[in-house]
Amino acid sequence: MFAVLDRARKLSALTVALVATLILSACGATMSNSGGPRIDTSQPVPVALLVPGGSANATDNALASSLENAARLAMSELDGVTIDLRVYNTAGNAGTASSQAQAAIADGAKVILGPVYAENAAAAGVAAAARGVNVLAFSNNPSVAGGNVFILGNTFENTAKRMVSYAARQNRGNIMVVYGKSPAENLARDAILQAIASTPGASQAGTAGFELSQNGVVQAIPAISSQVKSSGATSVFLTSGTDGALPFASSLLRENGVNPPAVQFMGMQRWDIPATALTLSGVQGGWFALPDPDLSGRFTQRYQAAYGAQPHPIAGLAYDGIAAIGALVKAGKADALSGSALTQSQGFVGVNGVFRLRGDGTNERGLAIAQIQNQQVVVIDPAPKSFSGAGF
Repeated sequence: MFAVLDRARKLSALTVALVATLILSACGATMSNSGGPRIDTSQPVPVALLVPGGSANATDNALASSLENAARLAMSELDGVTIDLRVYNTAGNAGTASSQAQAAIADGAKVILGPVYAENAAAAGVAAAARGVNVLAFSNNPSVAGGNVFILGNTFENTAKRMVSYAARQNRGNIMVVYGKSPAENLARDAILQAIASTPGASQAGTAGFELSQNGVVQAIPAISSQVKSSGATSVFLTSGTDGALPFASSLLRENGVNPPAVQFMGMQRWDIPATALTLSGVQGGWFALPDPDLSGRFTQRYQAAYGAQPHPIAGLAYDGIAAIGALVKAGKADALSGSALTQSQGFVGVNGVFRLRGDGTNERGLAIAQIQNQQVVVIDPAPKSFSGAGF
């Protein structure tokens, strides 16, 4: 799931799309990430939650509600820590995100959780930097990370490293990258190539792109298939998602003689969302990465019990943010919300699995590898439980 989100979207697209706002540049804050306000851990800790509520877009309001619900669920499950959560609506607007961040800090917020969209996160970060407050944004866009902005969303880099490492261990490390020609999928391609270059046992069989249209896929796939076969590739890494070119491209590759198990298909995006995607002929046998299914499944059950509905696919990021804040505050240190504390090497355990924040504002997340077998999701390599085990 990739949730660096743009302003024109359907709710389902939030779960899977490689969204064009990944490439939006933004002015980052310049505050050193070692800073942060001092807190009294014996008192309720003021935390601001910036969500896209108040928007004319109904999906923004649904997302805002789900994020707040998840944050409050996390608060109810903290042990020995009290959070004073204050919610601020940004309407999905960068200017409003900036002014709401300023208002939150004026109200006493010691850390900001959210906002969602990359340009909003950048604006909030700039506003908060002047007051020495860190921002834990729900974006997965590395271009807005750094300084006082930390992104919680899973990144292309995380998925690419996990998938390439696993492929290499399975003797499937000679990888052809097949991508749609869009700014976002270009970034996904680059993350895969970087992962290949840094992974022992992995090699680049080549890259092949296609125009993101039905005709573009039809025209390109015969030549791409020939390239895959002549290159000796043992895997094809596809960047497109189930709501994009993946169904068509994966099926046409098979029709043109690129067939598992001789060549392993694997994906940058979730191939199990929506659930109907599991019936696609082209993805059968394919690998993809996903959050720890045990932890995320238990979160979904608790959320449904509390609110009577399914959580939004990125709602768990709000839970993870509160969980991290709670773990740090529980240690009882006045600098619990400083950049150096937020980037502790052991990381945190959230509802999506283990994760840690890096000094550059990005993150590392423990991901499972799953395969689609007989239209079912089967975990073939579990998510790591710590940063000292396999999977990193």
